[in-house]
Amino acid sequence: METKKQMSSDMPNAHLHELFVDELRDILGAEKQLLKGLKKISSKTTNANLKHAFDEHLTETEHQVERLTEVFQSIGLSPRSKKCKAMQGLLEESEEIIDNFESGQVLDAALIAAAQKIEHYEIASYGCLLTYAKLMEHTRAEELLNESLIEEKAADVKLTEIAMAEVNVMV
Repeated sequence: METKKQMSSDMPNAHLHELFVDELRDILGAEKQLLKGLKKISSKTTNANLKHAFDEHLTETEHQVERLTEVFQSIGLSPRSKKCKAMQGLLEESEEIIDNFESGQVLDAALIAAAQKIEHYEIASYGCLLTYAKLMEHTRAEELLNESLIEEKAADVKLTEIAMAEVNVMV
C-alpha cells in the first residue's frame, strides 16, 4: 500500500493536497458546530415554514457530516475536524440576534439573514473543495462534495423564498 506522501506526490496537482485536507477539516468542524447552532436558531423562529426549513437543513447537515467522513476515507485519511473560527463567529452573531430582537417577524427576518451568511460561507467552502477535488482527480470526493454544495445552494434559495413570500413582507 502506498504511503500518504507517495499518494499525494503521484496525484495531479499534488501541491493542493495539504490545503484540501486542511479545508476538509475546517468544513467538518463547521458542520459539527452548525448542528448545535441550528437547533437553537430553529427553536427561536415563529414562522412555521422557516422552522421547517431550519429543521430540514439540520437533517441535511447531519448527512453532510457523514459525507465528509466518506470524503476523508476516499482519500485514505481518518476524518478529523478542527474548530472553524468563521462558523464560530457566524453562530455568535446569530446568538446576538436572538438576544437583541424580540420573538416574531423581525427576529425571523434577522435569523434568515444570519442563516444565509452561514449558507454563503458553506457554499464558498464546498465550492473550493470541489475545485480542489476535481484538480487532484479525487472522483469520489468530488461527487460527495458536489452533493453537499447542491444542498447548501438549495437551502439558500429556500430561505430567500420564505423571506420574500412570508417574513420580510407584511401578509
